[in-house]
Amino acid sequence: MTFDDVCALALAWPGVERGTSYGTPALKVKGKMLTRLREDGETLVVPGVGPDEREMLIEAEPEVFRVTPHYRDWPIVLMRLPKADPRAVETLLLRRWREVAPKRLAKEFDAAKG
Repeated sequence: MTFDDVCALALAWPGVERGTSYGTPALKVKGKMLTRLREDGETLVVPGVGPDEREMLIEAEPEVFRVTPHYRDWPIVLMRLPKADPRAVETLLLRRWREVAPKRLAKEFDAAKG
């Protein structure tokens, strides 16, 4: 996957817009960060992943998931896009979207999905 693939996926969700965060490309929902690309151009910063889940992800797929000392104390996991399964990217980002999207948007999204 690439960040363009992530954008194609997430920009289809209500309220998602392109932006920047820390000088890098990002996706936001009504101004709240959904995800951002790290400076290396291939690692996605995925908020909303607590330490227990993060450790499980890293243990299961160390070639995809990691954390740096900078992010150790935050509910964030880093995901290497070239090695990531698109379904895992969608699952984590959709969960994050539900955390930050206004409830009205989530209801509309669910209703449209049927």
